[in-house]
Amino acid sequence: MTTRQKSHDSSTSAASNLRLYDTASHKVEPFAPLKPGEVGIYVCGATVQSSPHVGHIRAAVAFDVVRRWLMRLGYKVTFIRNDTDVDDKIIAKAEAAGQQWWERAYIYEREFTHAYDALGVLPPTYEPRATGHILDMVDLIQRIIDNGHAYVLKDADGKPSGDVYFDVASWPEYGALTHQESGTLAADDNAAVADRMGPSVDAEGEDKYNPGDAADSSEQKHDPRDFALWKSPKASDPQTARWQTPFGIGRPGWHIECSAMSHRYLGDSFDIHGGGLDLRFPHHENEMAQSHAAGWGFAKHWMHSAWVTEKGEKMSKSLGNGLAVTTVLDAYPAWVVRYALASVQYRSMLEWSDQTLNEAASAFDRIANFVERAGAALGSQPGRDEVRDVDADALPHDFVAAMNEDINVAGAMACVFAAIRSGNTLLSQLDDRLRDESQLDALRELLLQLRAMLDVFGLDPLDAQWASGASSEAEDARETVLDTLIREQLNARAQARADRDFTRADAIRDALNNAGVLIEDTPGGSSWSLKH
Repeated sequence: MTTRQKSHDSSTSAASNLRLYDTASHKVEPFAPLKPGEVGIYVCGATVQSSPHVGHIRAAVAFDVVRRWLMRLGYKVTFIRNDTDVDDKIIAKAEAAGQQWWERAYIYEREFTHAYDALGVLPPTYEPRATGHILDMVDLIQRIIDNGHAYVLKDADGKPSGDVYFDVASWPEYGALTHQESGTLAADDNAAVADRMGPSVDAEGEDKYNPGDAADSSEQKHDPRDFALWKSPKASDPQTARWQTPFGIGRPGWHIECSAMSHRYLGDSFDIHGGGLDLRFPHHENEMAQSHAAGWGFAKHWMHSAWVTEKGEKMSKSLGNGLAVTTVLDAYPAWVVRYALASVQYRSMLEWSDQTLNEAASAFDRIANFVERAGAALGSQPGRDEVRDVDADALPHDFVAAMNEDINVAGAMACVFAAIRSGNTLLSQLDDRLRDESQLDALRELLLQLRAMLDVFGLDPLDAQWASGASSEAEDARETVLDTLIREQLNARAQARADRDFTRADAIRDALNNAGVLIEDTPGGSSWSLKH
């Protein structure tokens, strides 16, 4: 095994030095998995009610980078990302559009999957749907009831009504994640931003946790802070969105879904729970409370990605500044969009603008240009398998140190461009007449490390993920340059003919013809094409 190959036992010094910010403790702390060599991650996915926008995908890309770094450190990562495929908004929007709720959910689930794929987000180990885990939720709710931390409301006949609430007062640890005494007091600056912009606002800027919902507005609740584990149906709810349970007919509350699904695939305790910053309260706070009340250890570590802003405002549909992923990808290559999303540390707000994307496009030009020139000088490129197998300990020390300090991508990206500057110096020193093998070896090692660093961000330009887009972009650029050069010659030929300098005009035509360019003269001017 070479020094570049992964040991897959996470015993490297790089793995032992990883530190991550924990939302619950508000500290950057050393990370150690519950099970040596393995990491379990659960990230809250989309409520599949409408098309994805850049704000949604930012969280997906942010945790994709975290996952890729853990894998580079040698960990076996089990990555679970759920879909919420039944809730009030899905049902209401489906009815308004003349759709079945499950039809609408599946349409937009596919759109999200396409967006993830287009931007190089690795597929999760598994992607469960909420509706596939109703029995798990029922079992979990019963467990919480049996432990004395939830209660069932009764109807007029004294029978279970279908409404079940978590009893917040029975759980003294409530607020442990966000450190809120009343459910509204923010614990730190980022939390303050999240709470000011609305703990009831989801990643689309729409009401996610709605106190006006039938199940959450009952006057029978013991405490205003109590939240729904199971909800009796509204009169307008279709029969297909109702399930029979010991608590009565209804459907799940939002928070119970993720507790049940994370437990199904990751067990009583797992390493990391992630999601967008706006999910801290109430969603993740409630998840933590109900899972601990069930007797589970649940998430050891909490990570939250900040959102995307435009002119300082959170990107959301309700503010009119949401950017659909399809719209952005029509205007910019996918690699460029991925770079714009991945090159900002996950806890930092990302300001979205044309400047952001233009800077990403310039970065692509610098990176792709060097990678192409270095490969040409070497006569070949390192293979993708070789790039993937570079161990974290074989990467530049500064890069590893940056990534290990809470995924500091700004510091890591600085190392990427430092490597490109060093590589350009090596290229300038190569003598075509006398190829120095030591220089070539140094260039190849640098190129391999560079592409491995880029691969941590999902940005290796030679990854097949980007091949078609990069090829098309490069082809378009070559076509533009070629047309410009040939047009200059055609204009010179036209001027020569106007000056009755036919000798020069014929010479230009013959030179172009010898180069493989066919000229067709028409009354409207001359056009060109390449010989086949």
